[in-house]
Amino acid sequence: MLSAAIIGAAGYAGAELTRLLLGHPSFELVAVTSERDQGRRVSELYPGLASCDLVYGPHDADAVARVAEVVFLAVPHTAAMAVAPTLLGAGRTVVDASADFRLRDPAVYGAWYQADHTAAGLLPEAVYGLPELWRESLPGARLIACPGCYPTATLLAAAPAVRAGVVVSGRVIVDAISGVSGAGRSLSEATHFMNAADSVAAYKVTSHRHTPEIAQALGDLGLDAPAVVFTPHLAPLGRGLLSTVYLECDAGITPEEVHATYRQAYQGEPFVSVCDPGVQPATGHVRGSNRAHVGVTLDQVTHTLVVTCAIDNLVKGTAGQAVQCANLALGIEETAGLEAPVPIV
Repeated sequence: MLSAAIIGAAGYAGAELTRLLLGHPSFELVAVTSERDQGRRVSELYPGLASCDLVYGPHDADAVARVAEVVFLAVPHTAAMAVAPTLLGAGRTVVDASADFRLRDPAVYGAWYQADHTAAGLLPEAVYGLPELWRESLPGARLIACPGCYPTATLLAAAPAVRAGVVVSGRVIVDAISGVSGAGRSLSEATHFMNAADSVAAYKVTSHRHTPEIAQALGDLGLDAPAVVFTPHLAPLGRGLLSTVYLECDAGITPEEVHATYRQAYQGEPFVSVCDPGVQPATGHVRGSNRAHVGVTLDQVTHTLVVTCAIDNLVKGTAGQAVQCANLALGIEETAGLEAPVPIV
């Protein structure tokens, strides 16, 4: 068993990490931290985790490094860069679910997050943790930057077409919908029940911080000069995320060919399923799981490929993906701790 800790364990993503690690066959969860809830038991804050006797401690990187071999970071941006150097200096494996190490250019990070990157020297070492697309870079990685939930669904939707060379324009349009848990535990007017219930609204149009991350990764996939138009929406769901991606394709490709491209790209992937022609994914089909469901449709009149991807924003979009990356980095079976079927209702 490998000892594991979660820094920032009291938020929704941290709680989901707690749940997954408590049931993991190769990890022993030994420490959890939370500045806001330190001193409280995990089972007090989350009664559904009644089997966990751990008490939230402070964000003390030195103390965590003394007891844990692998450390998961589920903290807001700028908090991860404050603790990662200490953890890495102690020889620990760091799996960061925040945004601090996703963007390779510290100037881009500063422009989108309005903060200087204080650990820019670690950026070249950070491995972008989306296993289905860059699995080969994960074994032995010391610092893993897990993608955001919106980029995860968007990139899984776009990657096979981009890599196959059938996309003829760098302009990529993304419409995506997320449940309220994506905004975290902190209270806000937008996520207040009376404002979020029975309503769907776009937010941060043209200014969402995941935009440069999506563009960077599309470039890594081979798309020339990516120009991303990204519009996120908040839906009255507790959890779940659906990304719809529009790509301009070669006029000569057929629906059968593009669907076969996706089938082949994800053949054998343990957590990605490509829907049958004419079938679209739904967030309810992946709720509570580390799965991604992808639907592929070609509009032959406009030569537009429309790809939808459904994930659970807290699992494949955050905590489950972090565990999947840790498994690969540490030589554990990739699917360990992540194979439970989804709840039926």
